[in-house]
Amino acid sequence: MAYATISKPSLHNNSVLYTGDETTHAITGVGFQPDLWWNKSRSGTHSGGVHCLFDSVRGATKRLQSNSSDAEATISGVTAFDSDGVTLGSENQSNGASTEYVGWNWKAGTTTGITQGSATITPSAYSFNTTAGFSIIKFTTPGSSTGTVPHGLGVAPKVIIGRITGSSSWQCGFDALQSGAWTSILSFNNSAAEATGNAAFGDTPPDSTLFTMNSANWGASQDAIAYCFSEVKGYSRFGSYTGNNNADGTFVYTGFKPSFIIVKKTNGADNWFVLDNKRNTYNVEDKYLLPDTTGAEATYTFFDFISTGFKIRSTGGGHNGNGDSYIYMAFAENPLVANVGESIPATAR
Repeated sequence: MAYATISKPSLHNNSVLYTGDETTHAITGVGFQPDLWWNKSRSGTHSGGVHCLFDSVRGATKRLQSNSSDAEATISGVTAFDSDGVTLGSENQSNGASTEYVGWNWKAGTTTGITQGSATITPSAYSFNTTAGFSIIKFTTPGSSTGTVPHGLGVAPKVIIGRITGSSSWQCGFDALQSGAWTSILSFNNSAAEATGNAAFGDTPPDSTLFTMNSANWGASQDAIAYCFSEVKGYSRFGSYTGNNNADGTFVYTGFKPSFIIVKKTNGADNWFVLDNKRNTYNVEDKYLLPDTTGAEATYTFFDFISTGFKIRSTGGGHNGNGDSYIYMAFAENPLVANVGESIPATAR
């Protein structure tokens, strides 16, 4: 039984839908002050349909794109992080007139007291949430070779998604790759297969205090940002599965009913896929966006979100090729059972 210490996951990770108007206004309903806000136009028409990532550590108005290696830009997309959402400026990448958007949000929140340990790199700013296993770390890469960076989670992260803020590809490390050896990566901004033999994380698994990064891959003497995720039972799970190219596909156990899932094929080239419970309110989950492209929201039968995980409901190389390998990131709508003095069942959709 997957008991969870987080009885209401939407207080740490939540998605919102909104319509842009190109005037400064607040988006509310997130349920917390987000520290990472990621928005995408569902039509893909405004300013090329880019994915915009803003975080409280780099500061409002500082945008990176998951679909691009372009350098950080200063735009009036998110202009403030508020108690229940964000304030948008007039920039149409996040707030195009009459354009439908989705905003994905994560809470960090603690900005002092990180454990430095034996780290060789001291973060210039950070925010972390040990309850939900999420941290944002800003640091400067060393001039050469590797360095160690504190992540603030208290347990080893399973996923680290980072890059320098100058022009550079994303460095995405997953414990599910290469059996936890951290000797390969994926990149958000392209559809390429797992890059084996890649030393971006120093061929060293992160521990409870530090992760390792290699300047030869990230870039030397550069400002960098890392989003670190550790698993929290009943709230988040980051793993892998093998496809069978059958509409009666694999069931992936998470211990909760998902609200948000990212999937990526690892043994061959194919897109990243994002599905969530706000654009899809009932099964089958079929409305998807692609983090590595500017494409508009499209429809294809993917998964059922059920009380204990997700069930693959179609064939297709992007999520269910026969014998192909996939990694996933999943966050909860409801835990199967909450360990907070009362049981809260995750009901079927």
